Amino acid sequence: MQAMEFALRQIVDRVRAAAAAQTPLRIRGGGTKDFHGLALHGEVLDTRPLNGIVSYEPSELVVTARAGTPLSDLEAVLAEKGQCLPFEPPHFGPGATVGGMVAAGLSGPARASVGAVRDYLLGVVLINGRAELLTFGGQVMKNVAGYDVSRLMAGAWGTLGLLTEVSLKVLPVAPAEATLRFECNQADALRKLHAWGGQPLPLNASCWVEDAGVGQLYVRLRGAVAAVDAACKSMGGTRLDNATAAPDWQACREQTLPWFAARLARPGQALWRLSLPATAPVLALPGGVSPLVEWHGALRWVQAPLAHGDVLREAARVVGGSASLFIADGAGEERAGGQLDLKSAALEQIHARLKHSFDPAGIFNPGRMAPQW
Repeated sequence: MQAMEFALRQIVDRVRAAAAAQTPLRIRGGGTKDFHGLALHGEVLDTRPLNGIVSYEPSELVVTARAGTPLSDLEAVLAEKGQCLPFEPPHFGPGATVGGMVAAGLSGPARASVGAVRDYLLGVVLINGRAELLTFGGQVMKNVAGYDVSRLMAGAWGTLGLLTEVSLKVLPVAPAEATLRFECNQADALRKLHAWGGQPLPLNASCWVEDAGVGQLYVRLRGAVAAVDAACKSMGGTRLDNATAAPDWQACREQTLPWFAARLARPGQALWRLSLPATAPVLALPGGVSPLVEWHGALRWVQAPLAHGDVLREAARVVGGSASLFIADGAGEERAGGQLDLKSAALEQIHARLKHSFDPAGIFNPGRMAPQW
């Protein structure tokens, strides 16, 4: 405990000194998501000394961990009790931390069915740009009166403050799981997903990808044994062995599937993330490229040069969605240039006001979300 208090005091002192000198700080845990943002700069402020699980109540489905705790350690502790983080946060490499998981706000294949990181965030403790230690939320679901400030930190990429502790709701591992495979084109895959979405089926995740010109739709079911077995019979397709399918779902989460790896062999290709209404049709993409489709149609990954950015943004806008650069060309570099695209001037103003309120000197993670930050 004394070691943690000492580490926390050191970090508070670093933030106070940086604010006084207006010296940028680059908040960093395991560094597995350094690909995101513009040119990352500033003195590195390592959160990993803030390590360990503060409290865990399996019967209450609540865990509190320090921000520098390895994400793999937290998941291992939950697994021992038959529990999990249902939103399946991607690690993107060894060393991913709990604080980085919340700051990035990224969710895995199950996000469309179970919710996002922010939906499981109960409370946070953070250091703001004035070197003040602030607590928001708590360790129960009904603990918010007014604005739920803690959820602002999910997806803020550390631009609003340095997380020191986070409290999360966890869930039991589903008693049954099955993966079904269907051979179909993208349009047929979307039609199937839309139809299934209106039925009482235990849908958990989906992934459509084209391999050697052949489209394959994979659907993961999770829930009660009877519900999963009944869904397998009514939906059809080929049921895969769970031991075989599980690594592929993990590869989808970590973007290590062959579809993602192919980009690295083709110079000039960036990875774009298209967030769309799940009912959006097949998009006419530049160059006739084939996307990888997740989240029952709501998330579509596209490999295309940076020059196609405007075309992709317009294609997404027309159907009510948005497109953002996730990883730019040069993914082998420490910082590959992914960037969030804010949808409107009004949204930019809201972000700027929040930033000024939490970090008036602008010292935290400049370049992570918007150029003016």
